[in-house]
Amino acid sequence: MKTESPIVAGVDGSAQSLEAVRWAADAAVRHRVPLLLVSALPAAHGTFGDAVNLSAGVFTGIEYVGTQRLATAAELARRSVRDNHLTLRTVLQHGSAVPALLEVAKSARMLVVGSRGLGEFTGGLVGSVSSAVASHAACPVAVVRGMPEMDAPPLDGPVVIGVDGSSNSEPAIAAAFEEAALRDVDLVAVHAWSDFSLLTVAPADLSDNELAWSAAEPAEQALLSESLAGWKDKYPDVVVRKVVVRDRPVHHLLQQSEAAQLVVTGSRGRGGFASLLLGSTSRALLHAVSRPLLIVRR
Repeated sequence: MKTESPIVAGVDGSAQSLEAVRWAADAAVRHRVPLLLVSALPAAHGTFGDAVNLSAGVFTGIEYVGTQRLATAAELARRSVRDNHLTLRTVLQHGSAVPALLEVAKSARMLVVGSRGLGEFTGGLVGSVSSAVASHAACPVAVVRGMPEMDAPPLDGPVVIGVDGSSNSEPAIAAAFEEAALRDVDLVAVHAWSDFSLLTVAPADLSDNELAWSAAEPAEQALLSESLAGWKDKYPDVVVRKVVVRDRPVHHLLQQSEAAQLVVTGSRGRGGFASLLLGSTSRALLHAVSRPLLIVRR
């Protein structure tokens, strides 16, 4: 990936997208790359198949709104990082948000979106746009939620990464080490022996010894250490805290995320089928985690 590849943030004027803009501006400064703000407009013709054609006057009004949204987002981005060497540009695209964002993601370092946008049902934690780009984007996708107010202290705490020992998690490990190094914080690496609760497949009164966990734990500790070894050499200043558990990785990642500033996961795990765009763990975190989540595709 080229060093100058931008961090892209989707802008639709919602409070959630403005949170994403602030997070993306900070990330762009940390990574020393440009920030690109992208907003999408309905197409002038054929917005819903051939059922709707917008007149020139109506479309000009919509274009003005889009331009103003980008201007507001750009001002917020600059204020949030105090113009700290932030290189920023804006793009107003015509068409639906998902295809527009997926197109710019092809040449992006990272795509950043809010958890929900305008027009999303408020009962869901993740909107249709954020879910779609997390599943299909060609670059890492950060879905932002839980940001403090503009003048409040920033998120602190470690970066948390889920490690399953498979090759699918290797790019996520690399990204997590980089983010921890850029933020000068600890990295908490969580590894589970089983992706599923063993109580669902074994009697509840079985002990850890009867479930063979006691015998397996040293090997799982070694597997986690092996997965992290090369990256610890590359980032010697990053303090790594290892957490090895028996089962339910999502449960333990959510616990660790409560005190974290960023959670990182791969798009698919050791049991994921190649045809699945998001594995069970990344999908569950996407809908449940209360901190910014970075999904890194292999």
